[in-house]
Formats: sequence, structure tokens, C-alpha cells
Amino acid sequence: MHTKKGYARLNTRRFKQNRILFTMFIPVLLFFIIFKYIPMLGTVIAFKDYNFVDGIFHSPWAGMKYFVQLFDQHQTLQIIRNTLMLGALTIFVGFPFPVILAILLNEVRKMWFKKTVQTLVYMPYFFSWVIVGGIVLTLFSQDSGFINHFIRQTGGEIYPFLYKPLSWISIFLGSGIWKETGFNAIIYMAALTTIDPSRYEAACIDGANKWRQIWHVTLPGIRSTIVLMLIISTGSVMEVSFDKVYVLQNSIVSDVSEVISTYIYRVGMQGGQFSLTTAMGLFESVVAFILVLTANGIARKFDQGLW
Repeated sequence: MHTKKGYARLNTRRFKQNRILFTMFIPVLLFFIIFKYIPMLGTVIAFKDYNFVDGIFHSPWAGMKYFVQLFDQHQTLQIIRNTLMLGALTIFVGFPFPVILAILLNEVRKMWFKKTVQTLVYMPYFFSWVIVGGIVLTLFSQDSGFINHFIRQTGGEIYPFLYKPLSWISIFLGSGIWKETGFNAIIYMAALTTIDPSRYEAACIDGANKWRQIWHVTLPGIRSTIVLMLIISTGSVMEVSFDKVYVLQNSIVSDVSEVISTYIYRVGMQGGQFSLTTAMGLFESVVAFILVLTANGIARKFDQGLW
């Protein structure tokens, strides 16, 4: 039976053995403390009449005033609807693409071709959304866009791609898939390396063709990774990227493009209504937390939960 001193010596020895790993972990820990946990103290602004003179902790309390004011505004429900719609579409339309890309690259046997394709599909991830927005304008602009120029040259009528809600949403989703699919596929490619090659050999002996092998061996082999990424992605449904929307939106499609992040920038940063937009941000975080718990609860029913 181990004594407390024995456990203490064991923990001390383990710490000394892994002190390099603990040292490497310190910057990560500091990052989360400084940029994730300490800023949570600022959420108290949602319950105060915040002003710069009194500061966060000395501004007078306002209770639920700004939450009531927030949901009394006619545009609030529309903004929440837009955020949920774009966030859900981003996940459920874009989520399969990294999985498919990883499986396809895993089947490639010509290494020079595989590396070339990997480089090409990874590259857009490192472009800022300002650059991506410029590419979108170059392609889809009504007056000078390449696609409308081609339509005009072939005798067709130009189409306002960026000024119609349906086409704007399609461009929004397509640009996000193009930019992020390659990088997200890295996770699934790493998971594919853990599958025992003997399973493919057994499937081949049983007469399974390539599609059968993917369905019965590859996908089950990375199922836990897929579920994990889906749970994590569910938490970002309410966090539609600000820069992604901001560089693509315009006033004509504001009915579908105005989301929580752009609302916070416009009303909070530009309008100075910090308490109101903090209330909106807190509401967004609570909904995201509930979505993560729900997704994890569903996954646990199939023994694939995150915790």
C-alpha cells in the first residue's frame, strides 16, 4: 500500500523526468490565462452602465437592463438567425470536404503528385481574408469581375453575384471551403496513419473493392476523430468569423450578412455601446456552450463523447 510520502516521491520523480515537457507547456498555459481566462472578467460589463471614467469595476450596476434592451430591438433576432444560419451551413456544408480530401490524398501512390496537391490545397489557408476578399471581387464583381466579363463576351447578361442573398451565401461558403479545407485535412491524414494496413489486406482478400475498403475500413478507423472535430466545430456555430463576413458583405445583402461579430464591431467599437454588445457576446458564448454540451451528449450515446 502506497503512503503519502511514496506518492510524493513518485510525483516528484515524474516531474523531473518530464520537466522539459512541462517547460514547453508554460507558454501555452500563459497564452490561455492572459488571452482567454483574464478577459472573461470583462463580461461583467454586460451587467453595468460601463464608462471609461469609472472603469469596469466601478461603473454602476445595471442588472439585466442591456439584455432586455438587446432583445427589444427588432434586428436582434435577425442577427441571431443570420449567425446560426451561416455558422450551421459552414459546418454542415464544409465539414465533409477535409475528410474527403484526406481520404483521396491517402489513396494517392505517386508521392510527387501527392506533395504537389498538398501544397496547392494548403496554401490558401495562409492567405488573409483581405486577400481572399480581393480574389472574390476579382472573380465575381458585377462590373469588372472575370466571370461577368466572360458572360458578357459570350452574349449573356451579367449577374450581380455579390448583391443577391442566395449567390452571396454560396460565395461565402465556397470561399471558406477553398481557404480552410486543405489545412483541416491534416488532422484526418494524421488519423489515417493509425489504421492498421492489415485491415486493408484482409478486406482485399475478402473481395472488397476500393470504395468498400474506404466505407468499411477507412471511415470507421477515423470515426472518433470525425466526431471529435464535429463536437469542436459545433461550438463555433455562433462564432462566424468577423473578417470573413466583413470583407465580403455589403449593405444590399445585410439582411443575410449581418452577424453577431459585425454587430459587435459596428455598435460596440464604432458606436461606443460597450455594455450592449458585451451582453450580445455573453449570449453568444452561452449558446455556444449549450451547443457543445448537446453535441457531446449525443456523441456519448454512441460511445464517442469528448468527455
